[in-house]
Amino acid sequence: MKLFEILLVVLTLASGLILLADKLYFAKRRAQRAGLLDSEPVLVDYSRAFFPVLAIVLIVRSFIAEPYKIPSSSMMPNLLIGDFILVNKFAYGLRLPLNNAKVVPIGEPARGDVVVFHFPGHSDNDPNKGENFIKRVIGVPGDEIAFQGDQVILNGTPLKYENKGLYAGHRGQGEGASLLVEHLPGRTHTILETDYPRGEGQWTVPAGKYLVMGDNRDNSDDGRFWGLLPEENLRGKAFLIWLNCSGWFCKDGFEPSRIGTGIN
Repeated sequence: MKLFEILLVVLTLASGLILLADKLYFAKRRAQRAGLLDSEPVLVDYSRAFFPVLAIVLIVRSFIAEPYKIPSSSMMPNLLIGDFILVNKFAYGLRLPLNNAKVVPIGEPARGDVVVFHFPGHSDNDPNKGENFIKRVIGVPGDEIAFQGDQVILNGTPLKYENKGLYAGHRGQGEGASLLVEHLPGRTHTILETDYPRGEGQWTVPAGKYLVMGDNRDNSDDGRFWGLLPEENLRGKAFLIWLNCSGWFCKDGFEPSRIGTGIN
């Protein structure tokens, strides 16, 4: 996805510069030589055709909504492998492509939001550093969070849970895990738990940081293991599933019932 973003920016800039140079210099020369070389060069013709499309795609992906595909089971049962989602790119401020620098502040993540972000990495040498990850915000600035035996304790108060029985699984993932409803203040969502809790610890969330966890609590590489998420790594807020398709040409499964499903 990052390679596509780089390619999109380069092609948009290149086609735009070609059109600008042609308008300011080469078009005038062609006009002066009318009858000898009055046809538009192929490169300019292609740039004129593709620049508006590339510019629109770049603007939409950078500032409005961007598609992502869920590659792992870490957000089950709410997001499944093969889900294609849309991410609101302006929910937490408008950011420039490539460097992700915020240029217009708009809002901040709330507890319970499902966010996409650049993975900060376990270390500077982590090969996945900078890749797009998706998790749920559990702690916001000012929170004191503890996680003990699959129990989240928020500012000294244990969260409430409702047991909904055993999870049936999805394409061989998560079968037999406990399906629970977790009650964050003002927000509820489902999670999965097993008999083997992971990632116990305590965190104080400072300004500009967030604690994020996967909904598949015992099968998620999240802030419990690599630390707090810096605000500058945020990419946007996940809000819609627009397709579920696994494998080439959906050979491993297609679920039309998930099309148009909101992300809670």
